[in-house]
Amino acid sequence: MPKNAPESSLVGQEYEVEVGAVAHGGHCIARTEEGRVLFVRHTLPGERVVARVTEGEEGARFLRADAVEILTASKDRIEAPCPFAGPGRCGGCDWQHAKPGAQRRLKGEVIEEQLRRLANLTPEEAGWDGTVVPAEGDKLPAGEVPRWRTRVQYAVDASGRAGLRRHRSHEVEPVDHCMIAAEGVSELGVEKRTWPGMASVEAIAATGSQDRQVILTPRPGARLPLVELDKPVSVLRVEEKDGGVHRVHGRPFVRERADDRTYRVGNGGFWQVHPKAADTLVRAVMQGLLPRKGDTALDLYCGVGLFAGALADRVGEKGAVLGIEHGKRAVEDARHNLRNYDRVRVEQGKVDQILPRTGITQADLIVLDPPRAGAGKQTVRHLASLAPRRIAYVACDPAALARDLAYFAEAGYKPRTLRAFDLFPMTHHVECVAILEPAEKGR
Repeated sequence: MPKNAPESSLVGQEYEVEVGAVAHGGHCIARTEEGRVLFVRHTLPGERVVARVTEGEEGARFLRADAVEILTASKDRIEAPCPFAGPGRCGGCDWQHAKPGAQRRLKGEVIEEQLRRLANLTPEEAGWDGTVVPAEGDKLPAGEVPRWRTRVQYAVDASGRAGLRRHRSHEVEPVDHCMIAAEGVSELGVEKRTWPGMASVEAIAATGSQDRQVILTPRPGARLPLVELDKPVSVLRVEEKDGGVHRVHGRPFVRERADDRTYRVGNGGFWQVHPKAADTLVRAVMQGLLPRKGDTALDLYCGVGLFAGALADRVGEKGAVLGIEHGKRAVEDARHNLRNYDRVRVEQGKVDQILPRTGITQADLIVLDPPRAGAGKQTVRHLASLAPRRIAYVACDPAALARDLAYFAEAGYKPRTLRAFDLFPMTHHVECVAILEPAEKGR
């Protein structure tokens, strides 16, 4: 038992268990002989393992645990390619020990479970064929790892070494390389030097341009180090006083490419992390919505304007697009990126507050790409009241998607199609695109 743990703590206790189904969050469910529920990482369904408790105490609804010994292995198990993966190590990847095809099947099982439990939908009712599709170029043999992560935030330990956080911990696992980091990130050599006085170092390698950026977050009172990396790079710092991000040298933004257009993304703002993600999602959204010339469209939680730009191209000069985004810098970037479209407007603020103030009573098409928590019942009801022909819901969390699909059902909208994309290989994360339409076509 760890020092200072309460007497009721079960941390360190080991159980020999049969592993059951996968659960949302990168773990599987098991039960002890006494009936205790364990959420076990580093295992696969059907295995028999020794599970060591990492969190939990007597009387808790469930315990968290790591599989520290594999007694009976799944046929889907491989040796983790990453030397920093495993119990108590880096928490960035959940499925390094699973074959690529198995990872996608596990993600599909999670999506199906969330749809059934939270939205009362079968895959067929959701318009989903049950598959999770790999991104282009990611279909690799077992043991090979796609280098997809174009943005990596390294934590820095007290000695200045860069690393990654351990699972559900502030502790740093020092690394000399990250296997899923994109080539452009690895070329910066963040892990090769020390970062005294820094709390974190974020490395960004833009897609479709040679832009590289490093964002430094100093510890209170620390001075910025002289940054000498292996490639030309712009440097930003997070200011302790105002929490803002400020340019040290180089551009305060990177240029990203998607849908045959260049987007400015400033100060470490949000952009899809997988290099194929933006194009993949735009294609799925536009194929689902089928925009027409003259349509009016909404792009909610629009970021720097990815979907708004795609919609503007397709609805033409007689159409109109309204984007709404909470982040001030993202709105500045979106307005810059869409400045050549006369019929595109971007408003800054929270969707549930701004949309009612616009006076909009009807829209032909709606795209929403909400944060991980989802859109929520109030926003869903408002969107349905606008009677759109189709709605595209882009979701990074299947539980939030399922909850919101249930709200849409109450408001008279049902899924026409659902597609799932493995844009985060080796992790439990998955991206979904649901296309919704009125449940009664006569509306």
